[in-house]
Amino acid sequence: MNRMEPAGEAKLKYGTPDFQVVRSGSFVRCAVTGDPIPLDLLKYWSVERQEAYRDADAVFEREKQVRAAGR
Repeated sequence: MNRMEPAGEAKLKYGTPDFQVVRSGSFVRCAVTGDPIPLDLLKYWSVERQEAYRDADAVFEREKQVRAAGR
């Protein structure tokens, strides 16, 4: 980690196609797994739910959870 980079969890506003940093930090947490995701590796998020995801598998899992809850 770069010494100039703020440590801790960031707060983001997720948009299309980018996100905006609301509170500085070096990572966000995956909404499905709780794993930390370094901001420079963040590729998956939901604008509608304002959530970050570790990878495509986590996105798929979240979609299944949301659809199951809607039944």
